[in-house]
Amino acid sequence: SGSAGSASSGGASASASTGSASSGGDGTYTIGICQQMQHVSLDEATKGFEDALTELLGEGNVEFDYQNAGGEQANCTSIVSKFVTDNVDLIMANATTAVQCAKEATTTIPIVGTSVTDYVSTGIVDSAEAPGANVTGYSDLSDANNHVELIQQLLPEAKTVAILYSTGEENSRILAESAAAAFEAAGLTAESYTANDSNDISAVVTEACTQSDVIYVPTDNLMAANMELVKNVALNQKVPVVSCFTADENDGALLSISISYYTMGRLAGEMAYEILTEGADPATMPIGVMSVEDMDVTINQSVAEELGITVPEAMQDYVK
Repeated sequence: SGSAGSASSGGASASASTGSASSGGDGTYTIGICQQMQHVSLDEATKGFEDALTELLGEGNVEFDYQNAGGEQANCTSIVSKFVTDNVDLIMANATTAVQCAKEATTTIPIVGTSVTDYVSTGIVDSAEAPGANVTGYSDLSDANNHVELIQQLLPEAKTVAILYSTGEENSRILAESAAAAFEAAGLTAESYTANDSNDISAVVTEACTQSDVIYVPTDNLMAANMELVKNVALNQKVPVVSCFTADENDGALLSISISYYTMGRLAGEMAYEILTEGADPATMPIGVMSVEDMDVTINQSVAEELGITVPEAMQDYVK
């Protein structure tokens, strides 16, 4: 790819603004979407992205080349290579591996990422405030400080928190550490409890219940798949569970605080619009982070009743 040589930051922004508007000669934009795998959250992010751009650019002014890599890194690489060959106006890369592959494939075509927890530690950008190259995007990191505020509002008596996650998931460990720091900063004691597989969960949750006032479960695939088990043990011990999954993934958490992947996709679409039509430069566009307003917060009324918890007036809007 000869274009790789023109990797000056000026070149990146120029190609993002002027080059794209005339690319098709008819004002239409072509956007390559590389989604890492089939997953309901990633599907929602893609849909939000497409919906936002279609609304902003107008029906018929944008074409999406949607490709799913089926969880294979090699597929991600070949998908984004074809996008570069086709000289698309922008690449939307959905999930960490997809974004990393897109970054390796081009230094000139702007890339907007979604569904990535940490763009910095994964080496995608220089810093969240100033990404520094042709990649920006939205993070699905949910700020643990917001969670602590909600927990303290709902459970003012709670003093100790058990953070429950799987040993095999690096993402979960990062989230657990940031949550522990937020809890400690708010004057709560936080302790981590980890399970290797589903066979461990019952024993780990039982132990956590004896040591803590509330159980906190960050985004974690193993726990999400076994929430029924977590709920049964915790409710039996009368310990409330707070989770970072969507309410429909866990009918047993007292409080669930989750990212709306559709909203995140829409916000990423708005970023792409600025890059395509206003000459915004990904290098200087900070990585977006979801606010509480962008979250799906749900309090489970039947669980609250079973635990004898009265939901404060200010939180009634969250009750489902």
